[in-house]
Amino acid sequence: MVLGNHSTIMEFILLGVSANPHIQVMLFVLFLGIYLLTRMGNLTLMMVIRTDSHLCSPMYFFLSHFSFPDLCLTSITVPKMLENLLSQKKSISVEGCLAQAFFVFSIAGTEAFVLSAMAYDRYTDICYPLLYGQVMSKHFCVGLVWVSCGLGFLDALINTLVAWNLDFWEAHVLPHFSCELPSLFSLSYSDISTNFAVLVCSAIVHASGNLLLVFFSYAHIVSTTLTISSTTGRSKAFSTCSSHLSAVSFFYGSAFLRYLVPTLSSPLELVFSMQYSVVTPLVNPLVYSLKSKEVKAALRRMLQKGLQHLR
Repeated sequence: MVLGNHSTIMEFILLGVSANPHIQVMLFVLFLGIYLLTRMGNLTLMMVIRTDSHLCSPMYFFLSHFSFPDLCLTSITVPKMLENLLSQKKSISVEGCLAQAFFVFSIAGTEAFVLSAMAYDRYTDICYPLLYGQVMSKHFCVGLVWVSCGLGFLDALINTLVAWNLDFWEAHVLPHFSCELPSLFSLSYSDISTNFAVLVCSAIVHASGNLLLVFFSYAHIVSTTLTISSTTGRSKAFSTCSSHLSAVSFFYGSAFLRYLVPTLSSPLELVFSMQYSVVTPLVNPLVYSLKSKEVKAALRRMLQKGLQHLR
């Protein structure tokens, strides 16, 4: 039996990551700790960058605007997951599910653009150091951030509007902890060929396009770095890129596997979703804090000022 229109289905059931009550309690404690650490890490990194005068370069400007989407992404998915881990009825309204899917898609799209902007910043700094200050002006950097947000929003809006008219089977159970567009496709008896085509086009134009920008930027960076005669100079050039490459690997590795294999048949789907929406926002500020001497120095200065005020 099917229900004629998605509006007749008032809610979806999110099964989450486990049905065992004892494991759910342990998972609640675990993910609550991850959520609090993620918020603290990203908020601290943003605060340090925006208050420390030594971190005023475009690289740190983009990093602060990369931490904000990370903060938003985990705030969209994890609180609902925590609520469902402790509740008997693990439900979410159809409108709430579509809204969550929209914001996850929009924020992930924004992060993809910001990552490519960060790669272009590193490319300009290493390959054209004399023009760096002129090219990466404050207005240009702000413009790149706004373009990233706008294109991420537009891409998510198109995909969500196409999904809005889907009709769903009566069995409206999602074996997932959050709502994502690929998961909804498997619950629909409508023709999803258009939805899938739009999603694939988004992946090719949006995600793959940004990844290609990152690839070409680093191809030029490696080529330029290898011409540096000084070993110290080469090491310094590569070290400024290592944190960004780690973030790119974490983000694209899980997101591509998640969105290009839109089925509910594999438990790996939960792993990939968990990695880019829960684990990556936690890891990113740790990677940048541990690998950047400037950030570590700024953190020490902030802690010293805090201790002085307490005295």
